[in-house]
Amino acid sequence: MSMKPGAEEWRIAFRAIGLLAAQTVQGRLETAGIPAVLDYDGTKSVLGIPTFAGTGEVRILVPLDRIAEARELLGADSEPDEDLDE
Repeated sequence: MSMKPGAEEWRIAFRAIGLLAAQTVQGRLETAGIPAVLDYDGTKSVLGIPTFAGTGEVRILVPLDRIAEARELLGADSEPDEDLDE
């Protein structure tokens, strides 16, 4: 997964449920000096009812060269999931 700015590679460091939880994680990373961006779908449908940003899965991405540091900061007690590196 490649994201702008700067054309550096970004990887998923964490998955959160809801925008507020994701923004909290993003703040922890940025406070530690690790750049982080949120990746989520703006609108989805659940059982035919539209839902909006803030209610689904939000992926928190960091530069590839900071991924190990980010995952350590967010909790080394969980095993890295290969699925996170999609």
